[in-house]
Amino acid sequence: MQNNASAPETEVLDIHDCWKCLRSASVGRLAVTTDAGPEIFPVNYVPDYGTVVFRTGPGTKLDAALAGGPVVLEADGLNAYGTIAWSVVVKGTAKVVDTEEDIREAAEAGLSPWEPGSKEHLVRITPSDVTGRRFVITAPGSWWPPLDATGDVAPKSGS
Repeated sequence: MQNNASAPETEVLDIHDCWKCLRSASVGRLAVTTDAGPEIFPVNYVPDYGTVVFRTGPGTKLDAALAGGPVVLEADGLNAYGTIAWSVVVKGTAKVVDTEEDIREAAEAGLSPWEPGSKEHLVRITPSDVTGRRFVITAPGSWWPPLDATGDVAPKSGS
């Protein structure tokens, strides 16, 4: 259904645009690997001096940070008109931080959990790679066949 010849190209974001996009959102998905396999969790985060921080309580996210293995944070967003989308992926390692300065900086940056409950651990993701892309959202009609008045797929012309 989509005419790729007329579709705008996906723009690969440079590092500065990736961080700009990350600063414009506050919720992402954190992917970690556990003994049971990969897990993905929503987290609210803030960028902080070239890193990303979030708060968490005891559980899988904290265990992953304490283990020091690789993690991935992915965040998405739209422009004000809902016509252009972006997606940024931050790959790195997570570490629990507990200095008073780190906690103060995170609070000043506006980091506060959405979900009730204990979130006493501050986790910092130090990136090894930050990538992103931006693209124009394709109109739904270019993907789905037209429907007739009854809601059925309209026959192709010439059929």
